[in-house]
Amino acid sequence: MEATEALEASQSKDTVSFAHESEREFAAILDYYRIRWAYEPRTFPLRWDANGNAIESFTPDFYLIDQGLFVELTTLKQKLVTKKNRKLRLFRALYPDIKIKLFYGRDMKSLMTKYGLRQSPERRPGQPDATTEQSDVPRLAAASSGGAAPAPPGDGAKGGG
Repeated sequence: MEATEALEASQSKDTVSFAHESEREFAAILDYYRIRWAYEPRTFPLRWDANGNAIESFTPDFYLIDQGLFVELTTLKQKLVTKKNRKLRLFRALYPDIKIKLFYGRDMKSLMTKYGLRQSPERRPGQPDATTEQSDVPRLAAASSGGAAPAPPGDGAKGGG
């Protein structure tokens, strides 16, 4: 079965139990811009024992349905970043035709600030800034496999890789 064949309907951030608040905030950006997504829709085996049983696997955080792109988020904890980078290298070696992007903590922080998901007196948490133009939507649709997502325009930040 194709990796994403069964994924057709988008989920809502209000009906999903996220593992981390940054995932809920990322889902809010996707919802705001009507980017259809699924949360942790598939687990990919990475290593198997002698009997063929999966002993290590990887479940990307999001799948962007219309873009055919998996997205994995990391926190600022270096131990977790190192572990995810290792899993991503193995994933890409085993599944070279599946597109995936890794967002580092700095990328998430930049997105959260850019799209108004950090609390401020003018906006409710989880509500992107109404003045944000459609052209400022994270360029996930154009993403290809490998590397971190580009930083939002105009903030001078560099994406990780």
